[in-house]
Parts: sequence; C-alpha cells; structure tokens
Amino acid sequence: MNFFLETLRVLVLSIYFLLESLVLLFVPVRKKSIAGEIVLITGAGSGIGRLLALKFARLGATLVLWDINQEGNKETSRLARENGAVRVHAYMCDCSKRQEIYRVADQVKKEVGDVSVLINNAGMVTGKKFIESPDSLVEKTMEVNTMAHFWTYKAFLPAMMASNHGHLVSIASSAGLIGVNGLADYCASKFAAVGFAEAVGLEMLALGKTGIKTTIVCPYLINTGLFDGCKTKWPHLLPILDSEYVAEKIVSAVQREQVHLIIPRSLYFFCFVKSIIPVKMAVVVGEYFGIFNLMDHFRGQVKKD
Repeated sequence: MNFFLETLRVLVLSIYFLLESLVLLFVPVRKKSIAGEIVLITGAGSGIGRLLALKFARLGATLVLWDINQEGNKETSRLARENGAVRVHAYMCDCSKRQEIYRVADQVKKEVGDVSVLINNAGMVTGKKFIESPDSLVEKTMEVNTMAHFWTYKAFLPAMMASNHGHLVSIASSAGLIGVNGLADYCASKFAAVGFAEAVGLEMLALGKTGIKTTIVCPYLINTGLFDGCKTKWPHLLPILDSEYVAEKIVSAVQREQVHLIIPRSLYFFCFVKSIIPVKMAVVVGEYFGIFNLMDHFRGQVKKD
C-alpha cells in the first residue's frame, strides 16, 4: 500500500473513531456479563479490593481473593458470600515475592481453574521524601505496585491467550500520570504499571488476541486509609474520592471494556494541559493546585490495600 492510500486510510478511520467516541458519550456501551467468570483480585482484604469483590460477587462471578492479610481476606470472603457469591476462594499471598505469586497461581489453576479477569489492585505507599525513603521500602513499593503485575500476567495470561478471552485490570493511580512531590517511588511504580499495561494491551492487539481486554484505572486520592492525612487544596476540582464510588466506576469500566478510567474527569484536562504548556508554567499550575503540598500531613502506614 502506497503512502497516499495509507494516509487516506488513517484519516478516514480517525474521523470514524472520533465520531464513534462522541456518540458513545451519549449512548453508553452495553455492559458485558461477568457471571461465571473467574475473577482474581489482589489486595482483596480491605479497601478497594474488598469493595470490588463484593460488587463482582453480586454479578455472579467466581472470586479468587489474594492478600497478605489473612484475617482481612477471610472477612472479605464472608462478606462476598453474604452478597451472593457462590464460589469464593481466599489465598494468602505476598505480592512482593515472585516465587510466591507463581506458587499460589499454580494452586489457583489446580483448585479453581483458569482466571479470566485479573485485577492487580494490591498496593503500598511509603509516603516519605525520596532521599528519606529506606531502600527496603523503595524496593517493596516497586515489587508490589509494579513487578507483581509482571508475575501475575506471566502466570495467567497464557491461558487467556489460548482461549482468546480475558480481561486485565490495572489499578494504577493519577500519580502514574503526573509526578507528585513526596511520592517519587510511588509515582515511579505507578507510571511503570500504566506503561506496562498499555504495552501488553498493544501486544495482544498485534497478536490478534482481540478477546483479551485491558482496563487501566488512574484515580486521584481515595478515602481508603492508604493516604490518611493527605488533603486536597481545591476539593471541588480535585476531591478526595469516595471508595464506593470508585469501585462502582471500576466495575462499570470492566463491563464496558473501557481501556482508560481516569477519575475525577477533571484529571483528563490536567493531563492534556501538562503535555502542551511550558514546564515552568506547569510548575506554577501544580503549585496552585497543591501538588507540592499534597503529602505534607501524610500519616498513613505502610500496608497492603
């Protein structure tokens, strides 16, 4: 195909997909069924992970719950059954350890079956200035927030590829789109998680595995306790998000096969502006919105979410 034809094809398809996206703003995509899917959620013992488990339970999914906190995971299992889940399987797993992920993954495949919806939700935050962050915590942040995604994909993606069916969900962060003062290691881990999920999604398309979907979630601060003490300067523009609301949006995004979920919507504007304005101007705007002082009163503890 020559240059003219390829250029014409790109222009026509670009216009078509742009018009399609505009129509979908007013005519929502029909939600797919989750009933019967095997949904694995890491960090299911509390916070967003627990809320996701309860919502997927109501949709008829088979739940596989991973968490390092065994008691919290048991409580999530109990609540999931109360919310209609017929099959719930809870496993203790330290997502900072590659071999443990592989071991528990093998156990899941033998005892439950092939996972069809993988939700990488487990996360941690150090909450210290980079120069003050202990090396061990920096490494742990990268292991849990980023490397665990590599190993869970390695464990469960081959079966999805064989059947050309599955959904990969990465619970990342707005800190994976815009750098934040006081969150250097956390931002690095979330930027990596976003890039990794995008790249694997493109790999699946290039391989013709169109039945494998990707959803990348980038929320602002959520009131789960992970960022206790943090305050937002302008709550009407950048509110601390309600965890129930975020969980509902994530489940809806999965059902609608939405590739990117950035919440609140105002963050779409900030990401766009960041890419086109001068760096010095971006610093001024960031200071105005409180990005420099977001972590000033952080008092959260290092924990799994």
